[in-house]
Amino acid sequence: QVQLVESGGGLVQTGDSLRLSCAASGRIFSYYVMGWFRQAPGKEREFVTFISWSGGHTYYADSVKGRFTVSRDNAKNTVYLQMNSLKPEDTAIYYCAAGQTGVTLAAAYTAWGQGTQVTVSS
Repeated sequence: QVQLVESGGGLVQTGDSLRLSCAASGRIFSYYVMGWFRQAPGKEREFVTFISWSGGHTYYADSVKGRFTVSRDNAKNTVYLQMNSLKPEDTAIYYCAAGQTGVTLAAAYTAWGQGTQVTVSS
């Protein structure tokens, strides 16, 4: 049983930066990978990035590659999403999730946080 709690969202302007955190409790290391997803109103949930606990392997969606960076601190049971050069298109609720395989499909992740709102104004 794992619980995930996101934090760090807020209202920013185009070009600003935000750092999201995902604090995990429970048997988090029984999961192989931590993913970040986002969902805007009226749109499907979209893959952003993932990172593995053991090797730190990462993968990014094309829409955020070069602007976002995912990292993890195993000692703190926490993963982070550093978001730079934010655009209005990045506006969404951002979710942290845990899964057993490094894939981009939301259905492959079995533990989810409640999300944190990120709003980018122009």
